[in-house]
Amino acid sequence: MKDYKLTEDGLYAYQYPRASVTADAVLFANYGDPANFNLWGERRQWSHPRFSRAVSSLRPICRTRRAFPGGFLNMDETVARCAERELEEETGIVLIGMQLVGIYSDVERDPRGRVITAAYAAMTTMPEATAADDAAAAQWWPLNALPKLAFDHETILRDAKRVMNIKD
Repeated sequence: MKDYKLTEDGLYAYQYPRASVTADAVLFANYGDPANFNLWGERRQWSHPRFSRAVSSLRPICRTRRAFPGGFLNMDETVARCAERELEEETGIVLIGMQLVGIYSDVERDPRGRVITAAYAAMTTMPEATAADDAAAAQWWPLNALPKLAFDHETILRDAKRVMNIKD
């Protein structure tokens, strides 16, 4: 049984509601000597503060909170590519091959509607970031002094630290 129809303006109308899909990117960097870690292999003990990137959002619900770079999936891309694209669009940082942290599907996770996200993480040096696209700001934050995070990004950060083997 077909649960959709093509409208006169060429769009699809569905009988049943559909969730939106997004992807988010969490970056960790070692502030100091980049020789202290290996991006693709083992992670050595860090002797410098660890930082995580967060960008603020222009969305009214998030004006006082920060959100990791992320956005909605395009029809012609994988969720991994979406995370890479959103990271580049919002910060100017190009990274390929981030590690999947998890899928987040709590019904109330996003006040804009039913949104499921795939979160990805990577470790990198601390490249300069330039806010663009729908990001109002892009900057590095110490992990021990992060501002309030939007949506369920505190949970995503906790899980990303576990996946990337980052200890507090």
